[in-house]
Amino acid sequence: MAVTDFETKVGVVVRDDLAGWQRLNVCAFLISGVTAAAGPDAIGEDYFDADSNRYLPLLVQPVLIFEANASKLKTLRDRAHRRGIPIALYTREMFSTGHDAANRAAVRAVRAADLDLVGIALRAPHRDADAVLRGLNHHP
Repeated sequence: MAVTDFETKVGVVVRDDLAGWQRLNVCAFLISGVTAAAGPDAIGEDYFDADSNRYLPLLVQPVLIFEANASKLKTLRDRAHRRGIPIALYTREMFSTGHDAANRAAVRAVRAADLDLVGIALRAPHRDADAVLRGLNHHP
């Protein structure tokens, strides 16, 4: 199925000045937030190979990965906020924390306008997702 075959679009945006390992780490954390919020209907069934070995289910729809600079990430956060679209976020401070509670505390300590965003992700109806993600380039 193509991206357009789904009622929603999933997009992850990572900052363009991150190291490779940081980009992968941010994507993994962000998509976990999108998946958790999407609920069980967004998760497929278990996978099995020809030997009947079981593998974990995956998100049922494609995920589009984009990149943006720090300023654009703030713009995207603001667009999503104005439209009431929930986003997952990852801030630079979260690279130095060791667990979920510390991540939440790091975000909670900073006003929205001052968050040092390194990535965001969303799952929203196509029109809303497109309005938030407009002007972005796909990750190379």
